[in-house]
Amino acid sequence: MFETLSLGALQSYWWIIISLLGGVLVFLMFVQGGQTMIYTLGKTERQRKMIVNALGRKWEFTFTTLVTFGGAFFASFPLFYSTSFGGAYWVWMGILFPFILQAVAYEYRSKPNNLLGPRTYEIFLFINGALGTLLLGAAVSTFFTGSLFSVNKLNLVNLADPAISRWEGPAYGLEAVLNWRNVALGLAVLFLSRVLGVLYIANSVSDEDIHRRLRKQLLANSVPFLVFFLAWLIALMVMPGLGVNNIQGNTIGWEPYKYFRNLMDMPLVTVCLAGGIIAVLTGIGFPLFDFLKNGSKGIWLAGPGTILTVFALFCLAGFNNTPFYPSTWDIQSSLTINNSSSSHYTLTAMSYVSLIIPLVLVYIWYSWRSINRKKIDAAEMESGEHTY
Repeated sequence: MFETLSLGALQSYWWIIISLLGGVLVFLMFVQGGQTMIYTLGKTERQRKMIVNALGRKWEFTFTTLVTFGGAFFASFPLFYSTSFGGAYWVWMGILFPFILQAVAYEYRSKPNNLLGPRTYEIFLFINGALGTLLLGAAVSTFFTGSLFSVNKLNLVNLADPAISRWEGPAYGLEAVLNWRNVALGLAVLFLSRVLGVLYIANSVSDEDIHRRLRKQLLANSVPFLVFFLAWLIALMVMPGLGVNNIQGNTIGWEPYKYFRNLMDMPLVTVCLAGGIIAVLTGIGFPLFDFLKNGSKGIWLAGPGTILTVFALFCLAGFNNTPFYPSTWDIQSSLTINNSSSSHYTLTAMSYVSLIIPLVLVYIWYSWRSINRKKIDAAEMESGEHTY
């Protein structure tokens, strides 16, 4: 089946999968957002324990999706992986190290004879929630703003230094935080994760005191999220971008309003972006008007809306002859889904493996429903069962 598809079709297929995984990952970062509000929402040790356990039952979903996203990117577009992960390694280490802290925190927070105490591990969770989301958003923004790297495939014949790509900046990725657009998207992802964290906790925890604080935090985090995201999105629509000119032999050049033109040229992507934004706003708005009635339902609108929005943004970055990883050092080195992908054979083999993804999604849905069948309450925390 897949072997009959052209290389271009397989490249598009895998970019769609990458875009979908990216959307799911950002949605699941409600775990990270909730971790930054443990002390804001929980004023007693029992309340904090309820919040940690509500989030702890989902943290492995986020971690697994992050690994799957990275693995799929590596296998399908290895030149991006070697360029970005091999050059901007300080940013990626800044993202991955907090996830290690998260795993350690959930494993040891409630262990008997814990020398460090629960508060230390709660600080680890806060670091993961704040730093991980901020840097991940900034890293994704470089798909539009670009990075300092060069690519020369002729280096393969240079036995002394066969590296195809080189990072040209001295900060090895940290220069991304010097661009206000990258910081704006990073902050937007941070506050979005906190909004989703509020909505998820409302759906998972049964405690009147916590719910009274949730509505206040929903408003306090929704406003900066909208400010930073809209500022980034408006800047994206008016900024020039790189495009591939196939008539001139696949040369790459600047085009005015490139991403706005991508929206106009891809109406399905426009529908996904608009639908996603509306769903997120609706998921936020309903609970704000009546939190007691709609607070537990907001996650089911804002969550899919987040997935659709991120999916559409990834499509804007990679389709319509657009380099998904622009080079600000040498624009001809910019990476597209065509010049950075694996071979036809590799993509075909991977495509057959991808057929199990629906089964994985069904398993996640079933596990989610099983875990969330009953809201966490104070009695469960005192029952002696396994807790984080």
